[in-house]
Amino acid sequence: MVGRSARDCRKKGTNSGVSRVQMCSDLDAAPDRDELDFEFLGNRTGQPYTIQTNVYKSGIGGREMRHTLWFDPTQDFHTYSILWNTHRIVFFVDRVAIRVYRNNGKPNNFFPSGKPMYMFSSIWNADDWATRGGLEKTDWKKAPFVSSYKDFHADGCQWKDPFPACVSTTTQHWWDQYEAWSLTDGQQEDFSWVGRNLVIYDYCKDTERYPKLPAECFL
Repeated sequence: MVGRSARDCRKKGTNSGVSRVQMCSDLDAAPDRDELDFEFLGNRTGQPYTIQTNVYKSGIGGREMRHTLWFDPTQDFHTYSILWNTHRIVFFVDRVAIRVYRNNGKPNNFFPSGKPMYMFSSIWNADDWATRGGLEKTDWKKAPFVSSYKDFHADGCQWKDPFPACVSTTTQHWWDQYEAWSLTDGQQEDFSWVGRNLVIYDYCKDTERYPKLPAECFL
């Protein structure tokens, strides 16, 4: 699916469990899958929650960004959405763009585009790494662990074999018209604020992990 998907989510407070909302190209998460995801990484009691986004192509990820949230996601439902067209992928939280993954200028060879996606959500234990690098462990006394969802909406290119025309740029749909290829002035202002105040990890700045930064970091 190319287009936009959104759902409202509220998670129960946990310290190290990961709640995931994802678009994945394979029902069994096969090794060669494409994937776009939001992951709630838990928190230390009283501290802001961290949300991680990632991009996979052909089973390879390593494109993580992490942000602190400006609200407590356990208190109310908030909207998490992904806009995906041939020019870019934008991760939104409550209409605020927190991440833009580009495919303009020079082509991005790490841009998922050739596989249909399914929607998934899950909860799993990641206390070996998710919260403070694994220092915070899951408190199993707080089970059951719950993430609640409502108001799911998808507006996109429905996959039809062998390859639907709407996957390519046709400008016939709102999510693939010029206005959807870049942020509005207001969105750009919010996005810049997020970048200054809420980003706590960006793989494009991790030169220890990537001595040679991935090519898409320069788009």
